[in-house]
Amino acid sequence: MITETIDNISVTTKANVYFDGKCVSHGITFADGTKKSVGVILPATLTFNTGAPEIMECVAGACEYKLAGSDSWVKSAAGEKFSVPGNAKFDIRVAEGFEAYHYICHFG
Repeated sequence: MITETIDNISVTTKANVYFDGKCVSHGITFADGTKKSVGVILPATLTFNTGAPEIMECVAGACEYKLAGSDSWVKSAAGEKFSVPGNAKFDIRVAEGFEAYHYICHFG
């Protein structure tokens, strides 16, 4: 099941822009204080560092990701999720000519 809407949140209107605009996201906060981000990654290969553990939920497009310590790229498409440990690095790539990777990042 793909998350299509998120109700009852506040949105940080100023975008977080990373990697020369290849990744753009907005922070969202729920009434209970839970924080997530929603965004897109354009065609590129990027390396991210995590603080807290993350679950990356694909809502459109697709990517491939590689967790630290792995040599294997794994595909994640719409309706799929992958987990990243806290205090870790991971690589993510979106192929040229393909739709941007649209995601929700669930922290913690």
